[in-house]
Amino acid sequence: MFKNPWFETVAEAQRRAKRRLPHMVYGALVAGSERGRTIDANTKAFGDLGFAPRVVGHKAERDLSTTVMGVETSMPVLISPTGVQAVHPDGEVAVARAAANRGVIMGLSSFASKPVEEVAEANPNVFFQMYWSGDRDAMIQRLDRAKKAGAKALIATLDWSFSNGRDWGSPMIPEKIDFRTAAKLAPGVLPHPGWLWKFAKEGRIPDLTTPNLKPPNGPAPTFFGAYGEWMQTPPPTWEDVEWLREEWGGPLLLKGVTRVDDAKRAVDAGVTALSVSNHGGNNLDTTPATIRVLPAIAEAVGDQIEVLLDGGVRRGGDVAKALALGARAVLIGRAYLWGLAANGQAGVENVLDIMRGGLDSAVLGLGHSSVRELNPEDLVIPPGFALTLGGGSVADAPAG
Repeated sequence: MFKNPWFETVAEAQRRAKRRLPHMVYGALVAGSERGRTIDANTKAFGDLGFAPRVVGHKAERDLSTTVMGVETSMPVLISPTGVQAVHPDGEVAVARAAANRGVIMGLSSFASKPVEEVAEANPNVFFQMYWSGDRDAMIQRLDRAKKAGAKALIATLDWSFSNGRDWGSPMIPEKIDFRTAAKLAPGVLPHPGWLWKFAKEGRIPDLTTPNLKPPNGPAPTFFGAYGEWMQTPPPTWEDVEWLREEWGGPLLLKGVTRVDDAKRAVDAGVTALSVSNHGGNNLDTTPATIRVLPAIAEAVGDQIEVLLDGGVRRGGDVAKALALGARAVLIGRAYLWGLAANGQAGVENVLDIMRGGLDSAVLGLGHSSVRELNPEDLVIPPGFALTLGGGSVADAPAG
């Protein structure tokens, strides 16, 4: 379809993904909830921040590397765990290979379409993600399996209220793909022969099961079966978070924090790191952009645990802005999925190269030699940009 498979921005990867994918598959990638205000807010907020570049004294060499929960990464960009990646036959394995080739950490969703063993073989630096879903015995079984496969850290995603309904319409996603379903979906799929040919060449159809949730004696549940279990599980308490940390016995990242009081409770619960996240706009709509609430959280707990950010990152410059405001690293989701849809593993590598190039340009232009030197003075921050949720000013935020 494209004479040159290389693309120069994430925006172009998105355009190619939209052209290549059936509309229901592309709609699942865009996702969002209700009016989609939070999706837009996440990306717009990065554009509201400016850089304050230096004109002389640039460094000839820049170090973009860092560590996240003790694991080295060539740059402060992680693959965020996302569910069933049926945009490409190799799915999460292709993403893991791309991440390994670029020296970055792979986050793997428990709702992924590929088993953790295959993904860890493709990239040893895997962080396994779990929702609070099922009973404790089921969770222990999943934790033990991930640990045995070699996962180096656990990501607990807890920021979910099962918001549904989209003003632009939700995509029609079947529970499973069989011949009857394929025939029903044919009108939406046949106009996208490139996507269809990828699967036909591999001799398979998109798999909508979740192998990482497979019980010891039974088949892997479908995505909707897994989602149903999650919805029916009573929400966790802070005591449950402590139990999860103890049961895992290794580094734990709590994903979904937007409030200072929650960040302080996370510290009390003993987590290793937290991600300032609003689930990419897929949770409660009109939640503020994560980059706006990052500074208060980083100020409150950044000297005690590692603070990461996800939501709206589309450029390497966005990464630099997050680091300047206190993040140790960022996680990207839609950006690499669009790359995967556009050009498979090479497309994901392309997206990571875009992130690296933009970050390096920002570090160079700001006169630094390392990403660790980025700070608020590198930015033009509009009045009232930063928001503090959960306790008023940072100094007055409650500890419990």
